[in-house]
Amino acid sequence: MSGYTPDEKLRIEQIRTLRRRWLKDQELSPREAALQAQPKLSAVAKFWAGFLEPKSLWRLYTYKAYTGGVFALTRLLIPAWITHYCIKYHIAKRPYGIVEVKPKLYPGDTILETGEVVPDLPPTHGHH
Repeated sequence: MSGYTPDEKLRIEQIRTLRRRWLKDQELSPREAALQAQPKLSAVAKFWAGFLEPKSLWRLYTYKAYTGGVFALTRLLIPAWITHYCIKYHIAKRPYGIVEVKPKLYPGDTILETGEVVPDLPPTHGHH
């Protein structure tokens, strides 16, 4: 037996009519808009839409400034700080930031800068 049975032929015809009806429903009437109208943007929204646009001039310069800052920080400032720290606190004999303890002065000693002699302590009466 070759060909379709009557039930199969009916089913195929129903599918064809459904497909045709669906395709006809996809056509737009003249009253329907082809594209959705975009809402009007406020002044602030319009500014941000242009501001955040890719490949805009401000983005290019911001990226250049950012990469330059990262380069300066990671390849210049941090290594310079580490080198300065190591030299100041580990290598140098007399680091500039550390003040040495001055020698103690006793009565009768001479102050080198002024040549002045430190006077004796006043006499005290009693224990304190």
